Amino acid sequence: MSARDLLHRYLDPCPLVAIIRGVTPDEAQTMGEAIVEAGIRIIEVPLNSPDPLQSIETLAKRFGDEVLVGAGTVLDPADVGRVWDAGGRLIVSPNIDFDVIAATAAIDLVSCPGYFTPSEALAAIQTGATALKLFPAEAATPAVLRAQRAVLPKDVPILVVGGVKPDVMRPWIDAGATGFGLGGGLYQPGQSSQDTLEKARAYVAGLTA
Repeated sequence: MSARDLLHRYLDPCPLVAIIRGVTPDEAQTMGEAIVEAGIRIIEVPLNSPDPLQSIETLAKRFGDEVLVGAGTVLDPADVGRVWDAGGRLIVSPNIDFDVIAATAAIDLVSCPGYFTPSEALAAIQTGATALKLFPAEAATPAVLRAQRAVLPKDVPILVVGGVKPDVMRPWIDAGATGFGLGGGLYQPGQSSQDTLEKARAYVAGLTA
């Protein structure tokens, strides 16, 4: 299965990525179960979390093919292989790092680098990016995305990340967003699994609001 097909397998039923920055290995399974109960099937553990590879391994073993698990804030191409070894199949970065993208594409993992301009987006695609992450979305608008969509390849998924709230997703979808990355609005370190479940459900409901 290609990286693009792998991404669509999990993104098409529910176009949300749960970003659990700051989660600990002890919490990872419980938080993952809350996220999956709400209907989300993609979970990202940023590498600046405590023992992130252990959390990724825990989630990958718990959910298997039920969930696409991966890493965020991947800044070093050497980390791509480490994420793979832990069971992760998704590599997300806040920036365009050609070495990270190439290392990800070389082993058929899903590559989702952050971009802000069409030039960055096209360069990432040419290097092998599977999808793109519009980041930080707080500094953009749906109108900006609509203009970018006019010149970017239609088949490349674009995830909107940064400041996304359940009640503002519809304008982004109408502008061409494929999905959303949910960070601080979904998860804060130390919150209960019940809080995570309720927030995740609110985001899932926001897709059809």
